[in-house]
Parts: sequence; C-alpha cells; structure tokens
Amino acid sequence: MASRKGDYFGLSYVVSVILAIIPVTSWWCGVITRFAEGKIIAGILRILLGWGIIWLLDLILMIARKHILRIIPC
Repeated sequence: MASRKGDYFGLSYVVSVILAIIPVTSWWCGVITRFAEGKIIAGILRILLGWGIIWLLDLILMIARKHILRIIPC
C-alpha cells in the first residue's frame, strides 16, 4: 500500500484537520474515505451515525494521532 501524506484523500495534515473540524465536510470526507478503502460497513455506520460521537472521535484522533477512526488499523 502506498504511503499517505494525510488521511483525507492524501491531503496534508493541516488540511485534513480543517476538514475534520467542519462537521459537514468531515461527514462527507469520512464516508468517501471509508468506501474508498473498501470498508463498506464502516461507511454505512458513518452515514447513519456520523453526526455525533463518530465526528468527535474522528476530530480527536485526527488531532492526536493524525488519522481518523479506523475499525481495522491500516
């Protein structure tokens, strides 16, 4: 697997954090990223539950660990 610069579409860390802070872009980018990685169940969960706790977890993990919540580590 190719190395990534950031979590959202290979964007830089700063841009990924900005996208993670905004709830709407975090939701869209999270859904697209999970489906692109082949994580269909995680994508569906993100669609259904993405506005609450998953958004906060993604934001915290993006700032602390530089990647969004992953069910199976990549």
